[in-house]
Amino acid sequence: MKKIRKPFTSINAKIAIIFMLLLLATIEIVGAYFTRQLEQNSIESFETSIQIPNLISNQIATQLNKNNAKKANKQLNRIVSNYSNDAINDITVVDSKSVIRSVSNVNDQGTIGQRATNSDIKKVLTSGRQISKIINDNGKYMIQISPLNVGNGPNTIVGVIVVKAGMQSVFNNIHRVSFLFLTASLVAATLGAGVALVIARAITKPIEEMKDQALRISNGDYSGHVKVYANDEMGELARAFNILSVRIERSQEVSDSERRRLDNVLMHMTDGVIATDRHGNITIINETALNFLDKTENEVKGEPITQLLGLKEVTIQDLMSTQQELIVTANVNTHDELILHADFSLIQRVTGFVSGLICVLHDITEQQKNENEQRQFVSNVSHELRTPLTSLRAYVEALNDGAWKNENIAPQFLGVIQNETERMIRMINDLLNLSRMDRGVVKMDLEWVNLNDFLSHILNRFDMMLKNDGVKKYKIRRIFPHQALWVEIDTDKMMQVIDNIMNNAIKYSPDGGLITIRLLQTHKHVILSVSDQGLGIPRKDLSRIFDRFYRVDKARSRKQGGTGLGLAISKEIVEAHHGKIWADSSEGNGSTFYISIPYEKMSEEGDMWDEV
Repeated sequence: MKKIRKPFTSINAKIAIIFMLLLLATIEIVGAYFTRQLEQNSIESFETSIQIPNLISNQIATQLNKNNAKKANKQLNRIVSNYSNDAINDITVVDSKSVIRSVSNVNDQGTIGQRATNSDIKKVLTSGRQISKIINDNGKYMIQISPLNVGNGPNTIVGVIVVKAGMQSVFNNIHRVSFLFLTASLVAATLGAGVALVIARAITKPIEEMKDQALRISNGDYSGHVKVYANDEMGELARAFNILSVRIERSQEVSDSERRRLDNVLMHMTDGVIATDRHGNITIINETALNFLDKTENEVKGEPITQLLGLKEVTIQDLMSTQQELIVTANVNTHDELILHADFSLIQRVTGFVSGLICVLHDITEQQKNENEQRQFVSNVSHELRTPLTSLRAYVEALNDGAWKNENIAPQFLGVIQNETERMIRMINDLLNLSRMDRGVVKMDLEWVNLNDFLSHILNRFDMMLKNDGVKKYKIRRIFPHQALWVEIDTDKMMQVIDNIMNNAIKYSPDGGLITIRLLQTHKHVILSVSDQGLGIPRKDLSRIFDRFYRVDKARSRKQGGTGLGLAISKEIVEAHHGKIWADSSEGNGSTFYISIPYEKMSEEGDMWDEV
């Protein structure tokens, strides 16, 4: 939508008005000077035209100088009456005693013999200088008072002659000339305004085109160009503007390309990036940082970075002055917690002016977890090795002190030493196995196995153990489908997993307890469950039973001879088969361990269940 200008705000109107005003001012100044000169010249010319000739003046002076006043007055009236000048209205003759001696106007004959009261007459009689003045007496008139002299001496003034002449025609001529001049001025101003509009349009048209092109450029349209009308300064400006438009377009393309590339880099970065202004308010944040902090872009834009990261005791000035590295904890939800490493750096211009901060967030949650696990692992290994070694040292010292000579005690001591040594060897072997699994160097010897037969073979061994005297009594219940379930597993490693779970079930079950083994087929998995009737696992410990060296009841576990690594090894083996292992238990109601292994159906037989 084109913007409507207010009157007289465009350059065209301003140039035309200024030009017209300048022209009017010039004409008026010239006209005032011309009118003044015309008026002055007209008055001077009129004053000269009404001047009484010297011949007449001398005749009048001669008559005034005579002693016979009556006879002289007659001559004066004759001289004044006979003088003809169309411009003169009245002629009055006054002698040196300010007495009126003759008048040309018949209506004023009664003033003869009276004393003249005009002060200008007295001045002329005294000074001998002519006085001319213009009066307004029902019209414009000129009064001219001239001295009358006889001879050349200072006392030769015999009177004055007063001439009254109407000047209305003179001023009418002056007014007529002034009106003509004013009319010509207005016509010239109008023509000048038209010419000014044409000139202004020629000047401002390229400017308007440049303005329109600038608006298009601001809206992202670089297709237009300004037309070059001439090779003058405006033409050079138009060419420069076109060059500037092309360069802006190229710069914008480069800027857009860089911005898109930066956006892509920020979007695909695994680290979070936050940029702020010099006040510490967030201006840019990438998707990774938003995911870390569980925020949306609208929530954080303009928010102080210290508030977003929860830095209560750190100010933005501290971050800018030290650029210190910080560890930030982010609560993604009520269950998960992220540990982030925040690295700060300044955004500086070439001049050194600091315009903001860049913060890079790196997720070190797993790293911190691994470090904590390593510390816990070292602590657990040290503790687990110290206990048997302390026991070994005590028995060895006792034997060294002479207990080996006692035939009853020595065999017992040696038996304890052997058991503790075997326990340490088992633990070290388990640690080596876990280390290999962590490094991914354990080779899986996979083969297709009928899982029903494989489990029956393992459980048959445990059934044989029931026949030995001194072994805890228990019952094994099997719930298997009639259908053969073929799975691809490493039999040795999977046997180790099932042995670990069965041994735990036997250890923690009471005498005469029932251990139930179920085998269930789903669409894509086979699920094996082992349930016992033992003490169960507290809910708070259930999520950690697969951690290395973790024991629910450490005293009882050591008494049972466990290393605390069996379930951790079982988890690694099951996950190496792309399966999953978990447990369900409640304290006092026994425990159930589940193993899920990927399965592909190989036959169309019905799933019939059999209880043993």
